[in-house]
Amino acid sequence: MQMLEITPEEAGQRLDKLLSKYLNQAPKSFLYKMMRKKNITLNGKKCDGSERLSDGDVIKMFLSDETIEKFRTPAPVPGKGPATGRLEGEAASLMASPDVVYEDRHILILNKPSGILSQKAREQDISLNEMLLNYLISSGKLTSQQLRAFRPSICNRLDRNTSGLVAAGRSLAGLQILSQAFKDRSMEKYYQCIVKGRVEESQKIQGFLVKDEASNRVFICSRPEENSLPIATEYRPLAYGDGMTLLQVELLTGRSHQIRAHLASIGHPIGGDSKYGDARFNRLLRENCGITSQLLHAWKLVMPQSLDEPLSYLSGKSFCAPVPEEFRRVEKRYFPSL
Repeated sequence: MQMLEITPEEAGQRLDKLLSKYLNQAPKSFLYKMMRKKNITLNGKKCDGSERLSDGDVIKMFLSDETIEKFRTPAPVPGKGPATGRLEGEAASLMASPDVVYEDRHILILNKPSGILSQKAREQDISLNEMLLNYLISSGKLTSQQLRAFRPSICNRLDRNTSGLVAAGRSLAGLQILSQAFKDRSMEKYYQCIVKGRVEESQKIQGFLVKDEASNRVFICSRPEENSLPIATEYRPLAYGDGMTLLQVELLTGRSHQIRAHLASIGHPIGGDSKYGDARFNRLLRENCGITSQLLHAWKLVMPQSLDEPLSYLSGKSFCAPVPEEFRRVEKRYFPSL
């Protein structure tokens, strides 16, 4: 017999979902049969799998160790070798602790550096998501056993070369509520960027975005086209320099490459952007300030004014992340009054 006690991180999911993760090689028909025969019980009672789990609930599995071993593949620990448990190769250097802006039992707010993927695109990639899991495990806040039924994960993505704030769910409730806030756009997202040219006035610009998957490039059009998506971006100038402007941008819709392509389409490309930027402007910044990445930083998140429990204590709160060193070098040279 094995017993599982539900943790706060696992609470909120259905019993059958948790069992499918824990006994991840078992057919669902087997799990439901074991519940019908009371070989799997919840809090000492018969269950059918539809029950929502709460913190402290106890699941008992009256199954042999051999049966459990047969139907269970242990959750992999990110970046660690199967035998030693030590960080290996590239992971050893890149799996540094992420820059944690805020943390509690339900969520984390991280400051992603430029050059790091938000989520891995290939199996061998090291992303912010792996850094998050490694941080929680190495600090003793998450055990490999707890990975059996829930894996903390980020809730929003930034482009590889965009720095700044990324929210993550440490509990299932935290992940679900924050992910919904990004999806329904009730989470306010503010960026800072340095663009070519002088932007005189605040403005809200709208249009349509079409993505070419083959080239991983987007195009902006003024009218709807096939497979296009509506976009809206609002910006206001914060400071002027020698042929450039520091902008605050609010992302009203969250499309791939939206800010970069939208600003470039109105003649104000972001400095350091190799895909949508201006080559001469990029070269100026590289030669004068050593800029090697785009000057776009997700600097502020504002939580919705009314968040569901158990995250209501975060309603209306805001979180900020300072701009990276490359960004600061440009500010010091071209915006000395800041």
